Amino acid sequence: MALNTTATSITPTLAFAGSAVATGLWFAALVTIPELQRSDLSVIVARIAVHLIVLGGTWAGLSRTSLTASERTWTWLAIAVPLTLWHGAAWIIVADGLLLPGAVSIPLLPLMIVVPTAIVITLLSRSERIGVLLDAMPANWLIGLQAYRVIGGVFLANWLAGTTPGVFALPAGTGDVITGLMALPTAVLLASGRPGSARAALFWNLFGIADLVVAVTLGALTTPGPLQQLALDHPNLTTGTYPTAIIPAFTVPTSLVLHALSLRQLLRRTGPVARAAA
Repeated sequence: MALNTTATSITPTLAFAGSAVATGLWFAALVTIPELQRSDLSVIVARIAVHLIVLGGTWAGLSRTSLTASERTWTWLAIAVPLTLWHGAAWIIVADGLLLPGAVSIPLLPLMIVVPTAIVITLLSRSERIGVLLDAMPANWLIGLQAYRVIGGVFLANWLAGTTPGVFALPAGTGDVITGLMALPTAVLLASGRPGSARAALFWNLFGIADLVVAVTLGALTTPGPLQQLALDHPNLTTGTYPTAIIPAFTVPTSLVLHALSLRQLLRRTGPVARAAA
């Protein structure tokens, strides 16, 4: 969360270089150490870390508001408890194998993405407390946080290993990696206040949302079930297996919510110019 205060010493180029090096090392480890990929340890660790960072960032943002200590605590609990229960429920569903092809008779994964996301975004968009929180929180926080999106590179690693069809892995994995790699540079640029930085932040959000829509659509079209139309000879099985399925089951909805909050925050601050750009 020191990103906003260190923007003057960190350039977007340096932020991108650091993200690219870290991502490259992680991806190389996945490809060269099969045991690491099979264990899915990186997915589990990253998912838990992101959850904790979101909760910590929420509290840090609330500490910047004019709310009383009691109001900050109750607001944080109103966010943390449902988020944790949502995360836990998704984890249990994935661990129980309910997202595997044929496990249930309904398209459970698309429902887990669309329904909770729509409900959460609707509730948050109408909350005055969330508006106060977004006004107090630096606009680059919600963007820089999504550097975790590089975890989508696991689909590219699975494609190289032959376990995931390229028609899904290449666009979904590449889009996630690009979104994650550009998160910190965009956040640093926005914090600098340079001309065009708000427009760049809006474009980054729209690209990130488009990536998620493409990934979800291709995931449904390549996974065995009533919606499958692609990869019939090499179906996509990884999106339903534990713990990789946590990515579409919870990380994707979380990312959509963060994009929605970031857009709301940017539009509240930049007004008609940002709305025209959007």
